[in-house]
Amino acid sequence: MRPLRLVPDNTHIRFMRGRLTGPLVSAVLSVVSVFLFFWPGVNYGVDFRGGVVAELRTVQAADLGAMRGAFEELRLSEVKLQDFGSANDVRVILSTSAASQAGQRTVRDMIAKRFPGTEIRSFEVVGATVSEELFRHGMEASAAALAAVLLYVWFRFDWQYGVGVVVTLLLDLTKTVGFLALTRLQFDLNTVAAILTLIGYSVTDKVVVYDRIRENVRRHRSMELREIIDLSINQTLGRTVATSLTVLLSILPLALIGHESIRDFALTIIFGIVVGTSSSIFIASPILLYLGQGKLSGRAAGEPATATPE
Repeated sequence: MRPLRLVPDNTHIRFMRGRLTGPLVSAVLSVVSVFLFFWPGVNYGVDFRGGVVAELRTVQAADLGAMRGAFEELRLSEVKLQDFGSANDVRVILSTSAASQAGQRTVRDMIAKRFPGTEIRSFEVVGATVSEELFRHGMEASAAALAAVLLYVWFRFDWQYGVGVVVTLLLDLTKTVGFLALTRLQFDLNTVAAILTLIGYSVTDKVVVYDRIRENVRRHRSMELREIIDLSINQTLGRTVATSLTVLLSILPLALIGHESIRDFALTIIFGIVVGTSSSIFIASPILLYLGQGKLSGRAAGEPATATPE
């Protein structure tokens, strides 16, 4: 029985025919995404907007489903539950509507009535200052990840590869922010975690393609760089499609049946995977084509540049 192949062997797709279209379309979408970030803006969650964080300890193992339903009956605009520590410990994150004296009293009365014996270990109001600090730390983490990527690829390859990866990542991230603004998915610490995950996934995918390009540059010295890039993409296409599909299938159930906070995280991951996979082919590779003419390591000394854009 022959194994199922998502991509036929020995494909010869000339991806670099679209070397101008891909980066141009991506740049336009990223500019639009930047405008969407400011208007209408993203839907900030409790982490960045402020609210109430309560830590509870139940008598028996906490039933998160029952507790979530009880809190949602209070008709608060946002409710998030997280288990931490033992099975009896629950962290509850509520919107600012629970921060008033009346709101806090309503929450405490509900807990006492619906879950008798539950100990409220802490009940803290998260103000705007803390939210701004969380947002700043989240952005600093993303910036640090991009800087680390640039240094890693720069030292492993040549500077052209590092610039290509970072520019492509910036385009991917801005489009992801535009997606969040359009869909009104919550932008919270879970979203920051999704973005950092996407950075790691996208870098891995691009490094695989770039590594094959570097090998083929050394192996096929007489070929034009454009042909080498097409050859390399076709050689790694099966791996790229299989890896992306595997991740999509594993995260899809969370997007379909997960709770709101998990669903938002999963949808962000799915969008980022689609964008990150396509950008490895249609953005990162064309950028390398224009930056690497006659400059990539592995070319014979004194050999003239072999790739000239049409």
